[in-house]
Amino acid sequence: MRGFNIAEVGHVVNLLPPVDITGGKTGAVFSMANYGHATIIVQVGVSAAAFTKIILNECSNFAGAGAAAIPFSIYKEETTLGDTLSAREDVLATGYTPSANDNIFYVIELDGAALSEGKQFVQLSLTNGVNSVIASAVAILSGSRYAGDQSPTVIA
Repeated sequence: MRGFNIAEVGHVVNLLPPVDITGGKTGAVFSMANYGHATIIVQVGVSAAAFTKIILNECSNFAGAGAAAIPFSIYKEETTLGDTLSAREDVLATGYTPSANDNIFYVIELDGAALSEGKQFVQLSLTNGVNSVIASAVAILSGSRYAGDQSPTVIA
């Protein structure tokens, strides 16, 4: 086989099912204890206007304790229904301000080594005011310490 069989050598986490993020939403907290890398895909469907920020937090447990915003790398596809990502951009802990276009997506890359000691948990936060924006997010974890055809949960 060529390629990457996500179901067997990675792990998929449904961080934020498609939802209206008016007022802002946070995704499920997930653990990177047994994974070396996280790829987070944020999709934006229909939006009345751009939401305010994409922020990534490191936490000390599943409850989100000690949440602190961290820098990350992002690749952007801000052209409606496009599939060509931009070059990597390093984002400060203050977060990334997304485009107001509909039907776009972002790919966030985070190495587990970038997390602070004692903070192996990660949470995505999409901040927003009163603009109606439909968005979703999924994390694909890779670099598993214990790969197999069924991986254990990372969200509880």
